[in-house]
Amino acid sequence: MSEQAEHSSISNRSLKLIIAGIAAGIVITITILGLAIAIFVKINSSSTSDNSPSAGSLLGDSIRIEELMDHLKEFQRIATANNGNRAVSTLGFNQTLDYIRDTLAINTDFVVSNKYFPIRQFGLNSDPILTSSINGVDKTYIYSKNLATADFYHIDFSTAVDFSAFVPLTAIPNVGCSDSDWKNANPPPNGSVAIVKRGICAFPDKGALAAKYNVTALLIYNDGASPDRVSPIAIALGQESFLPALFLSFPVGQELANAALNISNNAGVRLAINVKELPLSPVGNICADTPTGDANQTIIIGSHSDSVPAGPGINDNGSGSAANLGLAVALARLFKTSTYAKYKYRVRFCWWGAEEVGLLGSDDHVKQAKISTVVGERLSDYLVNLNYDMLGSPNYIFGIYDGKTANSDTPVTALPGSNKMTALYRQWFDEQNLPWNYTDFSGR
Repeated sequence: MSEQAEHSSISNRSLKLIIAGIAAGIVITITILGLAIAIFVKINSSSTSDNSPSAGSLLGDSIRIEELMDHLKEFQRIATANNGNRAVSTLGFNQTLDYIRDTLAINTDFVVSNKYFPIRQFGLNSDPILTSSINGVDKTYIYSKNLATADFYHIDFSTAVDFSAFVPLTAIPNVGCSDSDWKNANPPPNGSVAIVKRGICAFPDKGALAAKYNVTALLIYNDGASPDRVSPIAIALGQESFLPALFLSFPVGQELANAALNISNNAGVRLAINVKELPLSPVGNICADTPTGDANQTIIIGSHSDSVPAGPGINDNGSGSAANLGLAVALARLFKTSTYAKYKYRVRFCWWGAEEVGLLGSDDHVKQAKISTVVGERLSDYLVNLNYDMLGSPNYIFGIYDGKTANSDTPVTALPGSNKMTALYRQWFDEQNLPWNYTDFSGR
């Protein structure tokens, strides 16, 4: 087999795996919506009989896999035409939104709204510089866009910095995810450059703690837990971060962290990060509402529309976006028939922007809903939120988020519904004789 033919075969197998995963995700998606309908929505009894198919099964049967394939192929085509990705603030992202809007306009009579919010953009004027001094010996590290050969890489939304002298380095114990980690650092983080290992909590959480303890800059390094966690990686600390920051490889990070643990080493670093001054960029959320149903009581189904800069995002989250779009079109198609009863409650399908840079689209929607006084736009108008993220993962593991493991700061009023959704998933998998595992409801 030629290299080209082999590559084509591998690509086709990969696509089949993704589609198979999406198909499984769609079944689960439609089933859980059907179950939600059975619980929350009263179907007009005059248009159905006791032995007629359920609303959920009809909706599931109406999903057309070839349409999902078309959505995924279009997402891939958009990415291919735009530097291989559909990341926020790129033409690829904007074309993704255009495609979603056009598909809704052609295939549904749903009420479509577009809401925009500003985000920071990020770019570098020049390659960052990182130099260490340990026991008076200076060493300069390699920055490269080829992460396999790089000692370190920039972090998106880092602020600019140019140290004129070496700044003391402090190693944060454990993985820097708790206040105690930062309080126990020696020397104290205040005024120092903190170095912390990847792990446990999200990168923005480490950044928030670093800012809280007044570090001068933050160095995060990979944990070396596996071969793919040795080199530096591309990450973002988030829109709320205003720290100079870099991401280091495991060997470099371990070297600097070990040196910082011994104060007699006089370990310090110099950083130079030259950041472009760029205007804020508007990013869009799209929501499509069923034209009927009580707006005071809304079932919301969300998925994010952007990819990471490193790839086309066909799983993350083309799979969720395609599922959401396929579900919306299928429901609209059923609503146009005379035999499928309208729902008592409104269903809202949303595609969030800028998820990959900090959940910004969904966060903005929640912030606006908290202050809105418009009926149907208030947070209190939502009954349940279904989040469709990466439905096409090709590992075939059926995982159920366990509502009982929700974060301690989860509103008490949200727990019964979350636990009920967990029970519905479990019941359906058991009825289908499918294996499943619990996974922590960590906000993922």
